[in-house]
Amino acid sequence: MKRLALRTGVRWKISIAIAAVGALIALALSLVVHNSARVSMLDNARDTQVTRLGYALRFFDAKKQQPQFGSKINDPALPRELRRRAARNRISTLVVEHGSEVPDVWAAAPLPNGDVLSLHSRYTSSASVMEDLDRALIIGSVSVVLGGSALGVLIGGQLSRRLRKAAAAATKVAQGETDVRVREAIGGVVRDETDELARAVDAMTDTLQERVEAERRVTADIAHELRTPVTGLLTAAELLPPGRPTELVRNRAQALRTLVEDVLEVARLDSASERAELQEIALGEFVARRVTIMAPDAQVRVVHESWVNTDPRRLERIIGNLLGNAAKHGGAPVEVTVEGRVVRVRDHGPGFPDALLREGPSRFRTGSSDRAGVGHGLGLTIATGQARVLGARLTFRNAAPEGARETGGAIAVLWLPEHAPTNTGSYPALTRPS
Repeated sequence: MKRLALRTGVRWKISIAIAAVGALIALALSLVVHNSARVSMLDNARDTQVTRLGYALRFFDAKKQQPQFGSKINDPALPRELRRRAARNRISTLVVEHGSEVPDVWAAAPLPNGDVLSLHSRYTSSASVMEDLDRALIIGSVSVVLGGSALGVLIGGQLSRRLRKAAAAATKVAQGETDVRVREAIGGVVRDETDELARAVDAMTDTLQERVEAERRVTADIAHELRTPVTGLLTAAELLPPGRPTELVRNRAQALRTLVEDVLEVARLDSASERAELQEIALGEFVARRVTIMAPDAQVRVVHESWVNTDPRRLERIIGNLLGNAAKHGGAPVEVTVEGRVVRVRDHGPGFPDALLREGPSRFRTGSSDRAGVGHGLGLTIATGQARVLGARLTFRNAAPEGARETGGAIAVLWLPEHAPTNTGSYPALTRPS
């Protein structure tokens, strides 16, 4: 079973943790203070009652049997515990509580003739005092919780901002901006675990960049070294006598030359040194002409014409590779649709493999066995790289399966930007009219 995950930010997790700890501490302290204050007040009440009973004993007139200061002789309401203590010739006090009601405070003392002189009063002042104390404790506890929550929001917000900056910088690195450094992006004066994470990511980025650059150089060097012998091989193949073996040699030599040129182009694109030569063109008209030449059987439909500032040569390369991929791995008919700045190329074959949809095009991988056998998997890789040079975005998806409104097939969509990159590879700054 798939577990349900509750997604929350670091800020709120820290705030909730601090608020919960503050609430527990405030509750514990409030209970301790409440009980201590109640015990202390009842002890004071006992002492006061004993003092009053002492005055009553001092001024008690044994002959007239007239108790003073509200005391009574042999009070029938006197608790049994005090009667037993008085029988033992002891002066004692007792607090009788009635749940949430005001407690009764008793004091009793034995008389010489065997009677018991007692004093009873209700400790009414404790109720109001305890209510005020409880109110103050509640206000203090709420203040502690709110203050802790505010502190948690501040601390968590700072940490959350640093983590978000680190994530944004790491995303830029993943998108190919190798000059971005996570440690510089998060900034700040305080040094914590976030800086350690940033340094680790930067170190990993540098290592990966060195490996990618080494791989690119090796690939480019190998392809460059193969260029001369392959050219010689093609020249030699042209000198062979006509025949089926000669035709096979020429075809294989030409395929090898195409592969070498594609590998060199991929290496140049990976180096991020390519720059677009921009030109204003009518996108629909341009695509229609090029598709008619490269794939006469393809169907072209211009929904909405749009003028774009792009590199025609690179755009033609992208469209050619998409059409070639549709012809090799897809199924007829191939449909090309131009709508504004968006170009869609769709075939009606088995669709793109799942690996390509998840991870994007990968060199020397042509997909599943039903789409393999022709090509080296560089066509879509080159198209993606050329789109990146144009500042465009190339996406891949499959049409709906059979039984739905569409009949299936692979769909490649090229999204040309509104503002094309400059000759330096950057984008022009947008200014608002005054």
